[in-house]
Amino acid sequence: MLRSLLCSAAVILSLAVCGWAAKKPAPDNPVPLDKKALEAYLRHLYVMDKRVTVEVADAKPSAIPGFRQVTVTASMNNARQDFELLVSQDGTKIIQGTVYDATENPFKKDLDKLKTDGAPNFGTQGAPVVLVAFSDFECPYCQKEAQTLRTQLLAAYPTQVHVYFKQFPLTSIHPWSKAAAIVSRCVFGQNADEFWKYHDWIFQNQGEIDPDNLKQKVLGWAQGEKTIDTLQLTSCMDSRATEGEVDKDIAEGRALQVDSTPTLFINGRRLTSAAEWPMLQAIIDYEIDYQRTAKNAGEDCGCSIRLDLPGAPQAASTPAPVGSAKKK
Repeated sequence: MLRSLLCSAAVILSLAVCGWAAKKPAPDNPVPLDKKALEAYLRHLYVMDKRVTVEVADAKPSAIPGFRQVTVTASMNNARQDFELLVSQDGTKIIQGTVYDATENPFKKDLDKLKTDGAPNFGTQGAPVVLVAFSDFECPYCQKEAQTLRTQLLAAYPTQVHVYFKQFPLTSIHPWSKAAAIVSRCVFGQNADEFWKYHDWIFQNQGEIDPDNLKQKVLGWAQGEKTIDTLQLTSCMDSRATEGEVDKDIAEGRALQVDSTPTLFINGRRLTSAAEWPMLQAIIDYEIDYQRTAKNAGEDCGCSIRLDLPGAPQAASTPAPVGSAKKK
């Protein structure tokens, strides 16, 4: 609902007609941000009634002269969406849209927020393309995307892509998704390679799992895995020992304004919903070719937006390929 109400197209809105105009301030003395007036204007603009909670953050400096950056959060029940506005210093104009700096990678803002330390991953460390997937084990679209990533992508790009998995359970519509995410981190803590076996198994059996039988199903799977200690796994599940790790992923997703699953970031380029293989392949092929000269993304970018990888060398040389046991 919120997505339909909060248009993502760039618009310039005049507030003077609504009585929000103020005298022009001196350049170094902007008019204080009237949060209540801004909230009222946005509620009217996007038809957000009292069921929707609207929070207006403090204004911050922006890269656009004469404007301040303001983050607005709209939420209803467990659904939420953050979006950014540029508000003029005199408070009479708003710009909603994306501002790009032509001197930098257009996805630098998101690249700076993507944290890969401590996350399950597969592929080649040092690859020119880094794909970060925010996913939900109960999401049917994530199931489809996971199959693509685990079969077609790995076969087509054995050394050129490094995939990282981030948890983003949509608990308002998927009741067992967070519990499954917590279990996945319990498994990962025991054996990083086993995480991907769990990942593939739970997506394959998604339709047979519910909140009541999740634990039973998981333990049945674990008993067939020689490298999983079922007693340790049971203790971890019962105590929710890894919930903090899942919450960290959720917080990172929200900072990136992720509001649906799956959401993929390919060298920072955002893709929402399950991407069909031809589209995914075209983007990856483009990035592989582009990064040969640009070197402003991926894991060997030699730049300030390098993704944070534990154990990766600090020099610009390409790290040696590693297996899937490397934590993200």
